[in-house]
Amino acid sequence: MANLRAGLIGLGMMGRHHARVLASLPGVDFLGVCDPAGDSAGVAQGRPVVNTITELIALGIDYAMVAVPTIFHLEIGLELAAANVHAMVEKPLSQDVATSKQLTMAFDRAGLVGAVGHIERYNPSLQEARRRLEQLGSLYQVVTRRQGPFPARIADVGVVKDLATHDIDLTAWITGQPYASVSAKTASRTGRVHEDLVAFVGTLRDGTITSHLVNWLSPLKERVTILTGEKGAFVADTLTADLTFYANGTVSSGWDEIAMFRGVSEGDVIRYAISKHEPLRMEHEHFRDAVLGKESDIVTMQQGLATVVVAEAIIESANTNSTVLISSAE
Repeated sequence: MANLRAGLIGLGMMGRHHARVLASLPGVDFLGVCDPAGDSAGVAQGRPVVNTITELIALGIDYAMVAVPTIFHLEIGLELAAANVHAMVEKPLSQDVATSKQLTMAFDRAGLVGAVGHIERYNPSLQEARRRLEQLGSLYQVVTRRQGPFPARIADVGVVKDLATHDIDLTAWITGQPYASVSAKTASRTGRVHEDLVAFVGTLRDGTITSHLVNWLSPLKERVTILTGEKGAFVADTLTADLTFYANGTVSSGWDEIAMFRGVSEGDVIRYAISKHEPLRMEHEHFRDAVLGKESDIVTMQQGLATVVVAEAIIESANTNSTVLISSAE
């Protein structure tokens, strides 16, 4: 079988990482790059660097990786869909619900594979947590903390649609449950148009409670997901790809008065030895397989649309100081 022919759109920081992976991805020929600003970092490695999507399509690509600012996703995605080119778009899917729906419908109508680059789904610690989720028994709560310094490259969306979409997607994916409601507070402390801090709580369809802290204001870089259930808790650190299980203790107390108030006690603590693949490479491998019609696990555009629906509900909640109920993205 002939290799798939791939193109890349955008040579910013993420685009350069995508170029590295595409250049070494088995079963894929990396044909060229589109970026009107050129290739100052030399990541194309001799491949054509063109100025327009039309020129990139003319190279004969089967699919494209879109790594440009969110405000350009709709325009570029529609042109790719019209040319019968499959595409994976960096998260979020698009800048708002309306344009996200347009993209999703365009790829569905054309019978194309469309995906969104929610890379955290491919982090080894979260994949292992999802695989072991039944180990917790009934799930009570999902808590995430995602904070760090401001990335100067982000200018078109705030922290909700940039960073928090990771947490929205991974929470719904791990639990298999969509969000039913959110209540949020946001702040802008750096003088930007968009928010740079959000704290929000949510309720999933099955009643699981979630809590999320996301900001661009901290010198501490933190990427933590905590899943708490009736039999213990998982702590996934996606910076180190470590997964630790804290079991509920089974040692009983003979002191009745203490036992009444102690509740859950500390049990065994296990840090799992897991294979640590590169999430970005796995994301590309799954998308390649999806284009080939093989079994794969991609973040579909429909799922990406659902994430944008929740993100907009978070912003609405903060603006109106109210809890917002979330309807289906259909």
